[in-house]
Amino acid sequence: MQTVCVIGAGLAGCEAAWQLAENGIKVKLYEMKPKKYTPAHSYEGFAELVCSNSLKASRLDSAAGLLKEEMRMLSSLTMQSAAETFVSAGGALAVDRKLFSDYITGKINSHPNIEVISEELTEIPDGITVIATGPLTSDSLAENIAKLTGSEHLSFFDAAAPIVTADSIDMSIAFEASRYGKGEGDYVNCPMNKEEYETFYNALISAESAPLKSFDKRDFKVYEGCMPVEVMAKRGMDTLRFGPLKPVGLTDPKTSHRAWAIVQLRREDSLGTMFNLVGFQTNLKWGEQKRVFSLIPGLKNAEFVRYGVMHRNTFIDSPKLLDNRFCLKKNNNIFFAGQLTGVEGYIESAASGIYVGLNIARKLQGKAMIDLPKDTMLGALSYYISDESITDFQPMGCNMGLLPPLEQRVKDKKLRYSQIADRAINSLKECLNKA
Repeated sequence: MQTVCVIGAGLAGCEAAWQLAENGIKVKLYEMKPKKYTPAHSYEGFAELVCSNSLKASRLDSAAGLLKEEMRMLSSLTMQSAAETFVSAGGALAVDRKLFSDYITGKINSHPNIEVISEELTEIPDGITVIATGPLTSDSLAENIAKLTGSEHLSFFDAAAPIVTADSIDMSIAFEASRYGKGEGDYVNCPMNKEEYETFYNALISAESAPLKSFDKRDFKVYEGCMPVEVMAKRGMDTLRFGPLKPVGLTDPKTSHRAWAIVQLRREDSLGTMFNLVGFQTNLKWGEQKRVFSLIPGLKNAEFVRYGVMHRNTFIDSPKLLDNRFCLKKNNNIFFAGQLTGVEGYIESAASGIYVGLNIARKLQGKAMIDLPKDTMLGALSYYISDESITDFQPMGCNMGLLPPLEQRVKDKKLRYSQIADRAINSLKECLNKA
């Protein structure tokens, strides 16, 4: 049987290799550590957690808790390690970084179907390959990925605006309309009067920014093409009103007048369950984003499923390149996994690796590949990164806004999320039983 090449021994690469190996497939796992490190890595072990040691919330009625339960159902190595190396962290699942990495490294190194090759792979090999090199992919391999996918489909910086759930927008204040009547209400508009705008403006220019990492500072000039909204605001009181918050071409149907300023929200996904704040790329701390952006009329109780970020993050334009199985559309021997695909976060990266490894194993065993249901968290993530309706693709972590709504609306958020999670677990069980 054919040997599969996996590039990168982070969470995604290790999970892909583990799924393959456990299904009897031979794997060559390439990892450039310890011979070479990225600016963010320092430990020689696999699956190194470079930022937080938390794998997010544990409760099932949360997006992260649901995704972790799905991973357990899919025999996740990450979840095995977390169960053995957890540390107390209240409602979150946190781990001892070193022990977590050591556990996974030991499992990978001792598996008879996995050959670990400690060298930097700069070219994409022939045959079935999983590219899981993460957000700090080496320059040489990134060049080859650019040749494979087209340089216009490879991004080196993540400059994203916040995203809120559709049902958390107060539509008694906001209204649907496109500027000058073009389109069919493609935007949700949050109108501001002069006093509301000035309150928001003063909060924005005094809010605290997140510190940049050393390797982000080096290239911060690249962000000029998508300037942080707080930086733009500091150029003058009316800069935003003549920029992303310009009210021209829009009439508030509730007042029949043009507002002093308008924040526009654009649909983020084909389901219309999420909206992004147009022109609001930002480097503010997440708590500050919640405080300041909740001052926007209509967003007082907004549920943020992703906050704005600005940092170095190599990722591909997945909706144009990948199918929902993380396979390259123009070459069915090439799969991507992890943050390189635009899934954001530890468990999201690991989960994508599980899905890729499982499907490649099935492919080599002559079985039909699995399409995870859209009402599961991993399925929803896979469809998000392959949703061709997304025109300005930015990385996304797991969140309840990715999932289709319940057939009957449930007002209580905790109960609603609990029912969504139950639906996902049952849906995944049914999918796996049929496989």
